[in-house]
Amino acid sequence: MGIKGMTKVYGLFGDPVEHSLSPIMQNTAFQALGLDCVYLPFLVQSKDIGSAVQAVRALHLGGVNLTIPLKERVLPYLDEVEKEAEFIGAVNTIVNRNGRLCGYNTDAPGFLASLKAAGFNPSGKNTVILGAGGAARAVSFALAQGGAAGINILNRSVEKAEKLAQDLKAAYQVPTGVGDLSSDLAAALKGAELLVNATPVGMYPNHTSAPLLTRNQLHQRLLVCDLIYNPLQTRLLEEAEAANCRFLSGVGMLVWQGALAFQLWTGEKPPAALMEEAVLKALKR
Repeated sequence: MGIKGMTKVYGLFGDPVEHSLSPIMQNTAFQALGLDCVYLPFLVQSKDIGSAVQAVRALHLGGVNLTIPLKERVLPYLDEVEKEAEFIGAVNTIVNRNGRLCGYNTDAPGFLASLKAAGFNPSGKNTVILGAGGAARAVSFALAQGGAAGINILNRSVEKAEKLAQDLKAAYQVPTGVGDLSSDLAAALKGAELLVNATPVGMYPNHTSAPLLTRNQLHQRLLVCDLIYNPLQTRLLEEAEAANCRFLSGVGMLVWQGALAFQLWTGEKPPAALMEEAVLKALKR
């Protein structure tokens, strides 16, 4: 299907965007349903987020996704923010409704869907989240909503982890702990059944950098989830496999958050299986 004058344009705002597989995934979905739409990556730096959001209106884009480092910084520039996204404090999907820009967070339900697909129910489980940025916020709120027994947030900046914990407690009555990413990790992991890396450590093109923890720090009761999807098996997941832990890449969350964004934009049921197939094929090239 060629691009025409009536083709609806969607996109991804972030820095970097070169590694993203969202264009492959979303364009596969548009083509599968025969929709006259195209999805493009746009390099947008933090300082330009206001101008970029204005461009969504000016260029009549149908909507965009947001990735690092824009998910939290975009909120002041939107006309409307979904209640869940407002609680989380991060938006990863914008829908342009006749010039009115509405923000959503599909990361949180996308993460829960990926856990469900992997056969893991967070209800009653203790969890550890590495990081306190936009992805960590979405995951923590998703786990609280999913009935997690306790959530420990570890970050290099403990102050940022404390802010996330306070926001989480204001929305949900879930026991929440905070700590330093290095010094408090061993204690936090002892009673945990889910570990989530929500930092960019290990993401392409820095995929050869040392993981945040090694196999001797892990135990077999853990499901180790890395939100990074490129590479498919990060150094962290290699360590998890060596420790005989169950592990989960970020592909599931990528696909499900993208599928939910697709549905918000088009009103159509997303072809999630085809979207996942396209992502996996691209990663294995």
